[in-house]
Amino acid sequence: MGFQPLSLAQHYHERTKYAPETLAQQAAPLDFSRQPSPCKTYPLGQSFSLKPFLELEQGATHPHWQRLSRLLYCTYGITGVVPYADQPFYMRAAPSAGGLYPAEIYLLTRNDTAIPAGIYNYQVKDHALVQVWQSYSWSALQAACLWHPALERTHIALIVTAVFYRSAWRYGDRAYRRICLDIGHLLGNVELAANINDFRAHFIGGFVDAQMNELLYLDPEQEGVLAVVALANLLEVGENLSTFPAVLASATCYDYGAIASGELLKAYHRASALTNSDMIYGMAKETPSPPTKEPTEPPASKYNFPFGLRVSLSKTIIDWETNLAALQQTILQRRSTRQYSGQGIEVDQLAALLTFAYHPQDYRDQGLDEAPSFFDPTLVETFIAVTRVKDLEEGCYYYAVAEHELRQIRFKNFQEQLHFLCLNQDLGRDAAVVIFHTANLERAIARYGERAYRYLHMDAGHLGQRINLAATALGLGVSGIGGFFDDQVNDLLGIPPQEAVLYITTVGKAA
Repeated sequence: MGFQPLSLAQHYHERTKYAPETLAQQAAPLDFSRQPSPCKTYPLGQSFSLKPFLELEQGATHPHWQRLSRLLYCTYGITGVVPYADQPFYMRAAPSAGGLYPAEIYLLTRNDTAIPAGIYNYQVKDHALVQVWQSYSWSALQAACLWHPALERTHIALIVTAVFYRSAWRYGDRAYRRICLDIGHLLGNVELAANINDFRAHFIGGFVDAQMNELLYLDPEQEGVLAVVALANLLEVGENLSTFPAVLASATCYDYGAIASGELLKAYHRASALTNSDMIYGMAKETPSPPTKEPTEPPASKYNFPFGLRVSLSKTIIDWETNLAALQQTILQRRSTRQYSGQGIEVDQLAALLTFAYHPQDYRDQGLDEAPSFFDPTLVETFIAVTRVKDLEEGCYYYAVAEHELRQIRFKNFQEQLHFLCLNQDLGRDAAVVIFHTANLERAIARYGERAYRYLHMDAGHLGQRINLAATALGLGVSGIGGFFDDQVNDLLGIPPQEAVLYITTVGKAA
C-alpha cells in the first residue's frame, strides 16, 4: 500500500499534539507585556445600551430589545468580576481556555425590524451594541452565506469571529483548537438562550470567508469568521422554520509545503476557507482527494462486544421549572471548577448529563428545541473514564448514543493515567468521570474537506457546554480541558490513531 498524504488539517493536528518529551519546548514563557485585550473597542459609532432591558418585566414595552438583550447576555455577557490589583478579570457566560476570550459577536439586522438596520458589535463590558456600519447589509450576508434558506425569512443574525492572537499569545499554533472549542461553548449558549427568549438558532458554517471578512471590515490575518447564526423569531407567524443543513465542504489541501512554527494556525485557517470557485449554485463541488477510497462508515453500533459490562442508562430529565427561568439562571451561574473533592457521583447524575447533552428530544415538553442546531455531531464519538460513580464499575466506556448505553471497553481504575495525560492537572485525577470527545479525522475530511476540523471542534465544544450546564444544575463541578497528551489518550482508551481527540470534560464533586 502506497504512502497516504496528509491533508493540511491532519498535518495541523499532528503538529499541534502535546507529547511528554516535547511539552517543555512548546510551552514558551509568556510575555505579559504583549498580552492582548479580550475586547474590541469602537471609539466611533452610535452605542445602544442593552442594560435597561435586562431589568424590564416580561411583556413590558420594547419586547424585541428585551429579548435580544437577554439572549446576548446569556450567550457571552459578564457574569462575575475578579478584582485583581492591576486590572479586573471579567468572567463570561461562556467559558474560555485560559480566560482569553478570543470570540467577538457581531449582529446584523434587516431593515424591517425594530432595531435599525446595520452591523453592530456586542460590547461585552458595557452590555451594549455599537453600530459599526449604518447600512442595509442583509443581501450581502445572504450572498456570503450562499443564499442559505434560514436567512430568507429571518431578520437578525449573529456572526461569531475569532481574534486569533488572543489565544495564540498563550497557546501558539494549538490555539486554533481552543478557539473553535470556545466558540462551540458560546454557540451552545446561543442555542439555549434563543429558546428561552422565543428565538430559534440556525447555525451556518458554510459561507465564503473572504466575503464575510469584507462585510465586517476584518483584517483576515488578525480575525476570521467561524460561525453565522440566523435567529428565527418564534413570536412572528411563519418564523418557526424547519431545520436546515449547517455545513458545506471546502476543498482538501495536500500540497502545502513547509510551514514554519507560529504560522501554522493562520495557514490552516486560510486553507479551510470556502471560496466562490468551490461552489456551484451554492452547492459544494466534489472535494478533491488522493486516489484512495473514503473510509467506510462506522457500524451502526460500535464496540458491541459479546463480553464486557453494558449499562443501559435511564432517561433522567432535569427539571428546568416554569418558563425556563432556572435554565437561564444556570447559564449565568456556571463556573469552571478549579478543584474536585475526590468524592463520587450517582449513576443517575451521569445519566442526566448524557440525556441533556445527547437527547434534546426528551426536553421538548419543557420548551427546548428537540433538534438543536449543530454542524455534524454524528462525526463526534464519546468515551467516558469512570473512577468514582456509585454502582458503576471503574474503567473506560464507550457511550452508544442511540441506545443510551455505556459499553465497557477497558477494565481498571485509570486515575493516575488520567492525571498524567491531562498534563498533571489534578482535575483529571480527582474527577468522578472524565468525558472524551473524539472523531475519525480521515472520515470527517473525506466528507467536508479542510473545513471539517472547524466543525468537529465547535460541535465538541457545544456538547461540552450542554454537559457544563447539566452538571451545574445538578450541583456538580465541571471543567473542560483542551490541553492533553493526545497519543496517550488514544492509548488509554484503546482507540486507533486516526481517531483524533478533540476535547475533555471532567465532572465530579467540587471541593
